[in-house]
Amino acid sequence: MAAKHSLNITLPQDIADLTGTKVDAGEYADACAAIDKSLRYLAERDASIERWLIEDVAPTYDKMKSNPERGLSPDDVRKRLDTRAAAHRETSEP
Repeated sequence: MAAKHSLNITLPQDIADLTGTKVDAGEYADACAAIDKSLRYLAERDASIERWLIEDVAPTYDKMKSNPERGLSPDDVRKRLDTRAAAHRETSEP
């Protein structure tokens, strides 16, 4: 079992209410468990964003930096997005 450390915190009322609602609904044993799970989720999300930046964004940036001609101008990006949006609207209309 991981070492425990006591910490006294003050939450905004809406977060305290949400925590209480989650505990009352039986989703968590107590407020500590709810906050623990929330912080673990944030840590996982942060790690996921970090992986995405390292594995996807940085290599794409490096490719664009080494060969800028591959890139699209903002106008070209907007035109492509507008075309896709129009096609999507056409296929989703009754």
